[in-house]
Amino acid sequence: MTTAPINLRYEGEGNFRVMSNYWAARADKDFVIGEVYKMVEHHDRSQISHNHYFAALGNAWSNLPDRLFEEFPTAEVLRKKLLIRAGYADERSIVCASKAEAQRVAAFIKPMDDYAVVTVREAVVRVYTAQSQSVKAMGAKPFQASKQAVLDALDDLLGVERGVTERSEAA
Repeated sequence: MTTAPINLRYEGEGNFRVMSNYWAARADKDFVIGEVYKMVEHHDRSQISHNHYFAALGNAWSNLPDRLFEEFPTAEVLRKKLLIRAGYADERSIVCASKAEAQRVAAFIKPMDDYAVVTVREAVVRVYTAQSQSVKAMGAKPFQASKQAVLDALDDLLGVERGVTERSEAA
């Protein structure tokens, strides 16, 4: 299977054509003649949207109330923890033999990832890590949805009307 989209041009009447000899060679390498493939439209992520997101996060972090700096010592910690709160997280659970063992396991795991959220409930340790927002990991639509969810969570955290962080001066 191909690791990157192959550029095609729609020529009408149900016909698509590769854009150049390079893409034709890639198609020959990645696909098998006679096989049926499902095509989906791919939207490149906007660099403007990406830059806006990180500028808004940086601006909001630099204006956090003092009481929040211990929980969010950097803009990156803020972004990743808000991704987790917004549901853009991978969860791993470890079932331990006792509550005491769960506490020990959580204490052991916590320093391994500064960005992870580690919780203990009864004898179960749950580790939440933020999903990657890299271009490779997240296409345009999922990125936009996660961006909006984080900015909304940030507005909620700051106790301001939704959309305020998004419209900030630095953004």
